[in-house]
Amino acid sequence: MKKLTPVNYFVLFLATFFFIAPLISAAEFSMRGDRGIGHNFQNYTWIVHQLGFADALFTSLRLAAITAVIVLVLVVPTVVYVNLSGQRYKRLIEFLCLIPIIVPVVSIAIGAEVSMPKTLQSTSYELCFFYVVVSLPYVYRTLDIGLQSIPLATLVEASRSLGGNWIKTFIYVIVPAVRTATLGALFITIALSLGEYTLAVLLHFHTFPTWVTNVSQQNIRGSVALSVVTLLGAWILLAFFAFGSKFKAIFTRSQMGIASDE
Repeated sequence: MKKLTPVNYFVLFLATFFFIAPLISAAEFSMRGDRGIGHNFQNYTWIVHQLGFADALFTSLRLAAITAVIVLVLVVPTVVYVNLSGQRYKRLIEFLCLIPIIVPVVSIAIGAEVSMPKTLQSTSYELCFFYVVVSLPYVYRTLDIGLQSIPLATLVEASRSLGGNWIKTFIYVIVPAVRTATLGALFITIALSLGEYTLAVLLHFHTFPTWVTNVSQQNIRGSVALSVVTLLGAWILLAFFAFGSKFKAIFTRSQMGIASDE
């Protein structure tokens, strides 16, 4: 393992300070009392008591969960196929996944909304499909890098030679091998779904970002407190997935060890 030099520690300190300092400053500003005197959690309790908070939050969480499922079901098998036996289609799929970065969100919302089934156009669930499109460039690249870092062909061949079918190979071999990349793609998808504002406004749906924009005009410190809570919530959600996956892996290894001893 390469030893860290003082320069590495200095760069690490600057990077940490760059991310942590604004968050600490925002948290301090959000906890200021009336007329900037004293500190309390009044602005944080103010958020919860605002009309429509729970409805908007649960709507966005529900849409984010559905979007994450669609992304994992759609993108993970596609990336596995491309890296395993579909190399000739890789450039085409990469180009298709980069289109959402090139095409403005306004064009995607107005143009693609017309092609949606009428049963979806009247519900907020159509946002899930737009969120999938917007997150494709980041999700595809994350999963592609994760799959390239493992001997995918060797793992699949070993699983198949031991009698595993494609479904078992995918679930029990490939997915655990790219757990970190999958969690990263999942976090990116959820973060984009919870923070996407333009699509919801253009399509006239009431989600958490639109609710935040309306409420923040009433209380500037409350809006900063809301931003801090949202950012910390995203970090906590990522930590939950990461540590949950790690604890599951430790538990599985311990169970295998117990079974082998028996």
